[in-house]
Amino acid sequence: MQRIMTEKPGLNETYRGKNPLVDIVAVHGLNGHPFKTWTTGTNRFWLGDSDLLPANLTQSRILTFGYNADVTALLGKTSSDTILQHAQTLIAELVADRELEDATERPIIFICHSLGGIIVKRALVYSAGRTSKLVAHLHSVFVSTFAVLFLGTPHNGSNKANLASFSRRVIDAITPSRVLDSNGQLLDALSEGSEILQNITDMFVPLMKNFRVFFFWEQEKTDMGASLDYIVEESSAAPILDNTERAGLPYDHRDMVKFENRSSPGYRLVAAALIRYSKEAPSLIASRWEQASEMLKTKRQNEAAELVN
Repeated sequence: MQRIMTEKPGLNETYRGKNPLVDIVAVHGLNGHPFKTWTTGTNRFWLGDSDLLPANLTQSRILTFGYNADVTALLGKTSSDTILQHAQTLIAELVADRELEDATERPIIFICHSLGGIIVKRALVYSAGRTSKLVAHLHSVFVSTFAVLFLGTPHNGSNKANLASFSRRVIDAITPSRVLDSNGQLLDALSEGSEILQNITDMFVPLMKNFRVFFFWEQEKTDMGASLDYIVEESSAAPILDNTERAGLPYDHRDMVKFENRSSPGYRLVAAALIRYSKEAPSLIASRWEQASEMLKTKRQNEAAELVN
């Protein structure tokens, strides 16, 4: 059992088990951090602590993905491009890392907090469409992804009735000391971003049949100084869809991805899902790779035939 602690933009490997059979990739959300997001106030990092998740998943490799998650950078006036850029970087880094590890076909399970789930959804859409000859290696992440756990992800961000309240809750929760200008630029940017969240969801929904999906919502309101409120409502965090799982976690939005020990409420629920998915993934992903390889081979043959004609 090996625990690795590095801190840099992009992928960070935090644990490597012996002969790993699955890669678990954690992606933080707004104003998040590749380690602090998943770490309690007593410095327990459950994704890498040998007494927590690594003890349950000894044949796994656990990574975190770090990116510029400043609220103005992620959901600014160019939020559509920014989300896509983070998604493309996630795919590129995962592909490169797994090629160097000789693990291109190893199953992947994503754990996403808040808007980190939007990055992952956009990344999977991007990877799914990379089947041309020169970029087909980027398709490997889509083929290898077995499951996605969404914790507090605002899937229904474009609900017009809730745009203003959702945006205000996010601003108050993650930037409580920031003063908005008279034009409310940050509020406008988040509202614009919420429409983009819906567009990404619309692209992702047709792909969902390929993955196990588990939605988690926050059951406690977040202290925002002058008030308490839910950052992401249950209906947005956990839409009721066929063939998906859903459950509440007894924490506020910030703490729903922090577990102090194995007895912490919600830990066994999340860990059990990861264990179950890790056991199911290898055989199914192996079969999926056989199908994908045949599809890409046929695509190359058709392209060659078109050139001849």
